[in-house]
Amino acid sequence: MTHSTPTGIRPILDAPLPQWQPATWKDYLACCDDPALEQARLFFNQGYLLIYLGNEGINHARFNSLLTMLFLSWFAQKGQSFDELGGCVIEKPKRQAASPDKIVYIGEGSPRWKEGEPRRINLTQWRVPDLVGEVADTTLATDLDEKKELYAALEIPEYWVVDIRGERVLAFRLQEDGKYQQCEDSVALEGLPISLIERTLAQLNQGNNGSAAFWFAQQIANL
Repeated sequence: MTHSTPTGIRPILDAPLPQWQPATWKDYLACCDDPALEQARLFFNQGYLLIYLGNEGINHARFNSLLTMLFLSWFAQKGQSFDELGGCVIEKPKRQAASPDKIVYIGEGSPRWKEGEPRRINLTQWRVPDLVGEVADTTLATDLDEKKELYAALEIPEYWVVDIRGERVLAFRLQEDGKYQQCEDSVALEGLPISLIERTLAQLNQGNNGSAAFWFAQQIANL
């Protein structure tokens, strides 16, 4: 099989964690088109590319799925429509690209794919998501550094980092100066204390993500 990925732009397989590599936008597009990287998660910002390969670990998968359940419970209780498109690539062509664990559009106007178009969300054509999130098992440092900078550049209004090992959620709201400031309550999910998400994560110590989701649903019934 012939791959279109340019020489030198490959996942660094012997590194303990994925590494940011110098790259051009053309390199990034070549990776998008490489069949060998079809299941990879790609990030691009300011001339650097990050490639994630492989399947999720147990903890990452459990927390990631729990977040989807929490979104469903929250929006169902509030009677709001939403679209959760985690894993899709969002991009500003020639500038930035990312594939967050969670992408949440609230209300109408979420992206729709048309035949013949790239399978990525072009933010010059569609509105930005209301919320993106990363589930951090081994990637906390880059989630709070390079990716945080990347999502600010993409003008994502709210960014969550779920720290699996620390059982905490770090939520950030984009300010007028283009920088994130940590917040205690979600703006996208209006009225939701971030501390309640953390307490829900702690429920995993006593059960599974299904039981944690049921517990969360009971808590928000009184909000």
